Amino acid sequence: MKFLYDDESFSFEALRAAGYAGYAGADLGEVLVTCRQIPEGDEEAWSAQWAATAERVERIGRDAVAAGHRVSAREALLRASNYYRTADFYRREDPAADAESARLAKASQQTFADAAALLDTPARALRIPYEDTTLPGYLFLVDDSGTPRPTLIYHGGYDSTLEENYFALAAGALRRGYNVLAFDGPGQGSTVREQGLHFRPDWEAVVTPVVDFALTVPEADPEQLVLVGTSLGGYLAARAAAFEHRLAACVLHDGTWDFHVVVAALADRAAAMPGGIEALMAHNTQVRWIVRNGRWTLGVTGLEEMVKATEAYTMAGIADRITCPTLVLDAENDQFFKGQPQHLFDELTCKKELILFREDEGAGEHCHEGAMSLFHQRTFDWLDTQLTA
Repeated sequence: MKFLYDDESFSFEALRAAGYAGYAGADLGEVLVTCRQIPEGDEEAWSAQWAATAERVERIGRDAVAAGHRVSAREALLRASNYYRTADFYRREDPAADAESARLAKASQQTFADAAALLDTPARALRIPYEDTTLPGYLFLVDDSGTPRPTLIYHGGYDSTLEENYFALAAGALRRGYNVLAFDGPGQGSTVREQGLHFRPDWEAVVTPVVDFALTVPEADPEQLVLVGTSLGGYLAARAAAFEHRLAACVLHDGTWDFHVVVAALADRAAAMPGGIEALMAHNTQVRWIVRNGRWTLGVTGLEEMVKATEAYTMAGIADRITCPTLVLDAENDQFFKGQPQHLFDELTCKKELILFREDEGAGEHCHEGAMSLFHQRTFDWLDTQLTA
């Protein structure tokens, strides 16, 4: 689905930013006026213009806080958080040494934290024990009654952030009576920037401590814990569910069978091109971002190491170990993992369902960006049925 740009990556990321409008994460007019100042493929302009919009909207939020306008403050700060995240998205050449990248990431985190404190039921910031350190998280509660409720354990994927998780899932869950324990695992959000943690294929080593933590939360019904993973998280969550059997259900948004084949195919494509991967990166925004982000989040130096590092990121030989009811989502025009949801679904032996989101209903993009309401409707309607059966 083309949205504002011919560049596939710019189009997708603009749609992603705009798609959170339904949960106060954007205003369409702000997205449009920001994007019209950004030329095709100009990553510097992208960062500068999104940052300028974020700063302007943050000022609205800060003024509203000072004036005691709680709802106005919350909504502006939520938008600012999303815009700061978007401004930082392409700053991946050397994010560890990029002061502006660090500033934007911190601003996204802080504006969200301030907005989260202004929710009708303020979110709780968490540090979840993990090996010899902790993982950052938020506990979003339907209300402050203390009533145990079905609780989603939620993480993103290759580039998600903890703050984005609110728009991507938690806001829709709260409206339907689900609590959400969202977290950043190794390689995600602040864990890689501030703690030096990188992705790992054995994601059960990440999810099991989070489940342990969830079982200490009085508001989480221990019999109704649901694991949800987005994008690459569709592999990560599937992998975890194959070994962690205290889950009532699992949602793969979208299903991912094998991350390695995607990276290997990219390497093959580069090898067949004069100039190799450097030439391909110079001419393709999406490839440039995939490689740069992978170097950082996987802790490798280049594409060759990425190919090697991702070999273990496959559900081959373990998909049949998932025992809980599992919903696999698919997108007709997925540009990253096309065909993989169906492959994973076919290998599952648990109770399962596959839902395809189509282009002609506005939901055919990777992870259904731009169609959050439809994604949430179908996902939560399925969960309602599973947890009341």
